[in-house]
Amino acid sequence: MVSQLSPSAQNVQNALSRLGFDYQVIELPQTTRTAKEAALAIGCRVEQIAKSLIFRGCDSGRPILVIASGANRVDERLLMELTGEAVEKPDAGYVLEKTGFVIGGVAPVGHRERLATYLDADLLQYDVLWAAAGNPFAVFKLSPEDLVRMTGGQVVQVKKRSG
Repeated sequence: MVSQLSPSAQNVQNALSRLGFDYQVIELPQTTRTAKEAALAIGCRVEQIAKSLIFRGCDSGRPILVIASGANRVDERLLMELTGEAVEKPDAGYVLEKTGFVIGGVAPVGHRERLATYLDADLLQYDVLWAAAGNPFAVFKLSPEDLVRMTGGQVVQVKKRSG
């Protein structure tokens, strides 16, 4: 029996298909809003969660997508160096307006507009990743190489260093 996806998850499934990927979006009964919740729900390591974070350029107002390993915190100073402007974390309304997704469900693809995209280099060390797929219950499994291909993102160091 094929279960029907919610509209936001179906949007991600359609985007994956348009891009030529045959990954399957699934919706889980438990929330995957945070990387830790997602790893518990899926049964993988938190590092394998490709979390999509939206930032806003302080000068330009443009949306910036950072896809980071679930275990990492993004260093906003490094992101500022990459983008050439200070960045801030926007509110939920901005995220929904620019991506079409709620916080906790932002997928790496299927956004309302083209986003400058940066990928955490730490994600490339894993064979399998899991990414959000449109809502806080939807995910899909993919390879790091395909994440790079589907997003066209620049692979960079974004991890905040301790100390």
